[in-house]
Amino acid sequence: MGGDFADTSSRASSDDDDDDPEAALNLGDGDNDNVAPLLRLRRLPPAGSSGHDAGPSPLPGEGAVMSVYVMMHRIRRLVMAAIDDTYTLDELRAPQMDHQVVRPLVERLYNPRDPAVVYCLVANRVQFLRLRSHESVQQGVNESRAMLCELLATRVLRRFHEDHPGRSGLLLLANILVSGFDPCDTAPEVVRARRPPWAVQDRGGHERKLTALELAIISESKMLIKSPACQVVVDAVYKGVVVYTPLSFVDFLPDHYKHHPVSLYEPRHAPILNHHRLIVPQLRNAIGLLHFAILLILYMLTVAHYGFGADMAGLRAYETIFNIFAAGWVLEQFADIVEHGWEVHAQNLWSFLDVTFVVIYASYGLVRIVELLFMDDAYYALPVLCTAAPVLLTRIAFTLMPNNIVFIALHAMMRDFTRLTFIAIWCFAGFVMGLLFLARTSGEDSLNAGVTWATISKWLLWIWFGLDGTGIERAADFHLLMGPMLIITFAFLGNTLFLTILVAILTNTFSKIIANEAAEVQFRRAVLTFQGVKSDAIFSYPPPFNMAALLILLPLKFVVGPLAFHEINVAVIRTINAPILLLIGLWERRNVWARRSKSSRFTPWRYFPGLSPHADIQAVFSSEPPPDVIDILEKTDALDDMVTADHAFTMQSPKDLRADPALASGLVS
Repeated sequence: MGGDFADTSSRASSDDDDDDPEAALNLGDGDNDNVAPLLRLRRLPPAGSSGHDAGPSPLPGEGAVMSVYVMMHRIRRLVMAAIDDTYTLDELRAPQMDHQVVRPLVERLYNPRDPAVVYCLVANRVQFLRLRSHESVQQGVNESRAMLCELLATRVLRRFHEDHPGRSGLLLLANILVSGFDPCDTAPEVVRARRPPWAVQDRGGHERKLTALELAIISESKMLIKSPACQVVVDAVYKGVVVYTPLSFVDFLPDHYKHHPVSLYEPRHAPILNHHRLIVPQLRNAIGLLHFAILLILYMLTVAHYGFGADMAGLRAYETIFNIFAAGWVLEQFADIVEHGWEVHAQNLWSFLDVTFVVIYASYGLVRIVELLFMDDAYYALPVLCTAAPVLLTRIAFTLMPNNIVFIALHAMMRDFTRLTFIAIWCFAGFVMGLLFLARTSGEDSLNAGVTWATISKWLLWIWFGLDGTGIERAADFHLLMGPMLIITFAFLGNTLFLTILVAILTNTFSKIIANEAAEVQFRRAVLTFQGVKSDAIFSYPPPFNMAALLILLPLKFVVGPLAFHEINVAVIRTINAPILLLIGLWERRNVWARRSKSSRFTPWRYFPGLSPHADIQAVFSSEPPPDVIDILEKTDALDDMVTADHAFTMQSPKDLRADPALASGLVS
């Protein structure tokens, strides 16, 4: 996570520790195995050249693996050759398709020495999804290919998980999902020149790299994210068991003097004031909740004193404190958006609430600045600030219950509702303009005198919600024929067609989310975890200290060297966050000691048969049956004569699934 882990190497653990990812916090003594050795492999350069101009080698040599660029094109060719028709996910997971297409591709692509395979598969899924939106003729085929890429990535990741158990397996899975890969590592120069020309911050060779987990979030690969192998890594990163230096798009306060690979954290060998724990997602979310609670309290004090008519001196004191803290909080949200881009930030459950509050606060700030410049005693801005109350109170509910399926459904339905509302407002403006032109050209004199676009909008809005019929009563005043026709048409479209479409779309969205509740919850947890690991040093400064750090330390970065800036930055962070860091360090050490003490004292009693009412069932399956029982079972049921799902069917093509649907419904003996 971007820090000094020189003395946080992994230690040997017991057999029980190997089965539990959290056992990384209960480590003993051993060698330094905190970095997966597979990532030390050198990837193949293009064959026969030392630069990027020659063609890439199609096959890896012994002891090496394909480059990311070559592997991405290899996967693309295989997937396009395997899928040339439209398939659903259920058809891709059917036994016949699994036996003829999915498993052979998994066997062909899986390489225990190549951790970039999953990244390349998810990258191809992103590309196929983009082609789906641009190529209407091949839309269904590209969507099927994208689903196949996700299915292959899930199967390959599962193979890694099965073949590498224990602590080393957790470390390898973490490297697969959260280590950065460069898609243009051995690409020709003509390809590298096509990359977007934005300014890239110096990261010591880690520029322009992306992680498989980030691509999975962008492409909404919920099947991959909900897989047990991925959830093991997400849970370990969320709790701070797995630590690493994250990659980001842009940092406001970059401090990239050190870059550390994925490793396992050992709290007993880390400094007591370990500032890297401030960006552990679990701790980061708790600190973020505390910051938002402070913001909400200051907001309540400001608007309450304004509403109760208190003295202006007290109001200005609360307002000043609120503005200082809120400005730092808004800076933190803006840095969060810039770090990984809006596409990732929009997947956050409460992103739309944060953006809404930022818009309200910016409007309030603009009006307040005008007041201070021209009308010092006026308070027109505070009523604007009062409109943020529904947003802030709703946001605290979203933060406290991020795994609630109702809030997850609300987040998804808000996107559909906003999109459809924008279309409705567009059409609504056309009716307002048409009626306004009628009033100006052929309306009665009494109507021309008092009607405006605001009046017409109010009449149509009341008709839309069924509150008032003034617009219908005055329809003939616009025009004897055209006025009633426009208003009645608007009433039918607004109250019947639009509401029917809105209810249908929202119902469909909600039903899809409920049908995949577990995947939705795990996807949001993965988003929360990925965004919680921060690269920007600005997140280590609580509001409003982040504004001071930006104004003081950022110019200082251009004056001093990288090492001096790193030491100054770390010293200031530890000084400001000393109480929190001390509590975190003591809590983690106490948690480790308590867990080890508890396991050493009570491990024999956990498996005592008398403590479980179902101990008889456990005793039956605790060991293999004796040989005479096995002989009886073999004579009764010969397993060699049974037909398994893998060998029940032999087909010439996956398209035969549709030719005979009965074959997909059961086994043929």
